Amino acid sequence: MEKWIIIDGNSIANRAFYAMPPLTNSQGIHTNAVYGFTTMLLKLVEEEKPTHMLVAFDAGKITFRHGDYKDYKGGRAKTPPELSEQFPLMKELLEAMGIAQFELSGYEADDIIGTMTLDSEQEKQVLVVTGDKDMLQLASDQVTIVLTRKGVTEIEKYTPAAIEEKYQLKPLQIIDMKGLMGDSSDNIPGVPGIGEKTALKLLHQYGSVENVLDHVDELKGKMKENITNHAEDARMSKQLATIYREVPIELDQEKLKFEGIPADTALPMLRKLEFKSVLERVEKLAAHQNGDVAFEIEKEPEIELDVVIVTPEHLARLRDAITEVDTLVLEAKGDNPHQAEAIGLMLSSANTSWYVPVDMLLHEDAAFIREWLGNESAVKYGYDLHYMELVLHWAGITLRGNEFDIQLAAYILDPSDANATVQSIANKYEQISVVEDEAIFGKGAKFKVPEASIVADHTARKAYVIRHVVPMMKADLERYEMSKLYDELELPLSSILAQMEKTGIHVDKESLEQLGKQFTEQIETTMVRIYELAGTEFNIGSPKQLGEILFDKLGLPVVKKTKTGYSTDAEVLDKLAPYHDIIPLILHYRQMTKLQSTYIEGLLKEVKPETGRVHTYYRQTIAATGRLSSQYPNLQNIPIRLEEGRRIRQAFVPTEEGWTIVAADYSQIELRVLAHISRDEKLKEAFIKDMDIHTKTAMDVFGVAESDVDSNMRRQAKAVNFGIVYGISDYGLSQNLNITRKEAAQFIDQYFAVFQGVRTFMDDIVKQARQDGYVKTLLERRRYLPEINASNFNLRSFAERTAMNTPIQGTAADIIKLAMVQMDKRMREMQLKSRMLLQVHDELVFEVPQDEVETMKKLVPEVMEQAIELSVPLRADVSTGSNWYEAK
Repeated sequence: MEKWIIIDGNSIANRAFYAMPPLTNSQGIHTNAVYGFTTMLLKLVEEEKPTHMLVAFDAGKITFRHGDYKDYKGGRAKTPPELSEQFPLMKELLEAMGIAQFELSGYEADDIIGTMTLDSEQEKQVLVVTGDKDMLQLASDQVTIVLTRKGVTEIEKYTPAAIEEKYQLKPLQIIDMKGLMGDSSDNIPGVPGIGEKTALKLLHQYGSVENVLDHVDELKGKMKENITNHAEDARMSKQLATIYREVPIELDQEKLKFEGIPADTALPMLRKLEFKSVLERVEKLAAHQNGDVAFEIEKEPEIELDVVIVTPEHLARLRDAITEVDTLVLEAKGDNPHQAEAIGLMLSSANTSWYVPVDMLLHEDAAFIREWLGNESAVKYGYDLHYMELVLHWAGITLRGNEFDIQLAAYILDPSDANATVQSIANKYEQISVVEDEAIFGKGAKFKVPEASIVADHTARKAYVIRHVVPMMKADLERYEMSKLYDELELPLSSILAQMEKTGIHVDKESLEQLGKQFTEQIETTMVRIYELAGTEFNIGSPKQLGEILFDKLGLPVVKKTKTGYSTDAEVLDKLAPYHDIIPLILHYRQMTKLQSTYIEGLLKEVKPETGRVHTYYRQTIAATGRLSSQYPNLQNIPIRLEEGRRIRQAFVPTEEGWTIVAADYSQIELRVLAHISRDEKLKEAFIKDMDIHTKTAMDVFGVAESDVDSNMRRQAKAVNFGIVYGISDYGLSQNLNITRKEAAQFIDQYFAVFQGVRTFMDDIVKQARQDGYVKTLLERRRYLPEINASNFNLRSFAERTAMNTPIQGTAADIIKLAMVQMDKRMREMQLKSRMLLQVHDELVFEVPQDEVETMKKLVPEVMEQAIELSVPLRADVSTGSNWYEAK
């Protein structure tokens, strides 16, 4: 049977353009849409093996539909020139790859595809590939609609049965749905107030737009009014959404035959585009053919893997071979390593992969495996060894000797690719194909462990990838001067974090519960007062009900609206605070209920029964700035602006009786880094003379003596100081200080007039980023900024702000990580019993025995202040207490 693939060219090109990061070739031509389009084509050819292919394109902006409705697609933004310039390349590439293309003036690609799929010949199966949900109307027994999701990397296939299951509609009723709800992307009006949910409800009852209009008298309220007033819009919208299937197509179907990609034309085109990975992939396939004749792309050949599922009978062989093992892959159920269930461990060498199910790993005769895992001198490569170390720890197994973690290396090489998977790393380095874990195990409630042979094969393929990409990634780290960052900072820090996480921090549950009771009383008192001022009881947590009270009943000025009614977000309430006494109470109620649910009830749930402690999970591969992220629970987000929030820290106490909490916090580290990087003499002077930086800034900006700086001046100076670090705009500063945008702009201009070194640094770093495509921290950590030259103002502005603040924030993050590594080393050298427990932003928290308190009070700030040498001094303030609250 023939298999046809028909592609909606404009739709897929648009999706590829916005899904892929900006790419240009050496001539400066944008190629990201072409690249995404090409990878999708290869995927389709590999997986579907079509006999015929066609890409349909729109021909111009004006179609026959504009005669019926001149505003059709009127709301669409103009196609970015970075995308427009890629369509000729795309069409040239299709010709080189032997794939037919077609367009016809006055018609859209949808109509061409609709006409092409009208033929119901039984001996043909058609896949229509698009990003446009309108195409679902074309589904039939012979036609399957393939909708792209998440750019062009994921797809969903829709047959009539699948459409019935998802929407309880027939394919042609998709047109009726669009008639009722409209489509903002095509400027199709529909009926105001009707979204997808309401449209489906009406169609399930009445079946079509016409029947809904015939039965409008059965409807009620605003819906009835809107449908009555916009009946003609609904009819026209349905007509506009209907794909025209009588396009006069004169196309020889023989030209649609696809017999493989001709190497003689495809390879030169791929070289022109500079698609190295695609080119090498196609070249390998071409090498198996005779010269430049056409060839068919096939999936990568299966690699011979010697996989052994270990049983007691295999242990003797594995004992002899274990010294050859260098690569580990752990399969476990659960994202939280402190609660995850280990499934099995792959131990892989160059010759053999040994899959050890967890019950076998814990077998008494497998003690030699556990000893090898805990052997510091036995080198281990892997993916997310940090997670692996924690999961194995809670199973009673020690992991040491972590030599190279490809997830950590991938993050350092490109921090924008947070949590790169083995599959994505394999794709980048062009290794063996590995399916994602979700395809093997399922996801969420559907997670299920398949038979051991499937898991063993899956983990063996991942181990193969890991071993083969390690030397490539090491070479890249060396090439980009980040080997030291990896070897001396991130890798040792991974093990330090794991030790902190295993230790955990003790929580006094009784203290936390008592605090919870006090919060509950405050919440109830606040609630009663809100009801008194409102004159009625209502659900304070409901934005709809709150909006009705504030704006309809109390008559407060409406600040902004959402699709569903009045906005009552924090920004709106802040602006309404001067108008009514109820507003501060509502803000307080929100703060207290969040503290109660998230930080009292939430923390109590996270206390591990076996230890009586909470064990957070520090992620090194999340934040693009290099900062650590805390999860399960997030101990970095405990609010400390409110006294009630700070009091939550009272429940964090030492594990041992008589021990003390010692906390040390960097003082204004980001501003000190800014002074060093910018070389601004006035900023440096403030820190060298140990002046209050915000007072000093106020003195210089306002031109007054220190004695004349009042609290408001200092507050404004503080806002602009920290705003500069985070790339604040005049709008952002105006919101922070509650001043006009003009006043904020003048303040920023005054600041830069005084601190000219900062202004020069900001200008120079943006220029450098435009030239290099990235910025660096003092420790050579890179952050790539592909949007720095974008024509889109918002994208470009964000990239410029990121260029300014990444060297500052990123260096500050690197410094506290350095301090942690050096602190761990010093504590081990001095054989101290003290334990490092937490890193929270610029703060380190320790639990310390009484006889080491004075030692740690000197050692911690000394190490933190000497972690790196800057042109201004670093300062760390140290404090102690019987709990974390007292130590602040």
